[in-house]
Amino acid sequence: MHSRLSWGGVQRVPDMRCFFHFVHAHDRIPDETGIDVPDLEAARYQALEAIREMRKETSPTADEWSGWHMEVADASGQVLLSIPLDALQD
Repeated sequence: MHSRLSWGGVQRVPDMRCFFHFVHAHDRIPDETGIDVPDLEAARYQALEAIREMRKETSPTADEWSGWHMEVADASGQVLLSIPLDALQD
């Protein structure tokens, strides 16, 4: 998937850009900017942090999260993982 780069004898896989979209049925709140992450585990961590932060800022009820999920997609638009928002508890 990624080519390896070498700096001073140390090989490193370049970061991938991930986008974090909020999706519900026919509604979509797209992430137009995205962030660079080293791997899918880091993308998952960033997604969970974004969800926690949004919950702190908006304080929605559990019903408001019903059916919504966060899609983490790569630069080509391929969905790498999906996290249901109503399944997460703080």
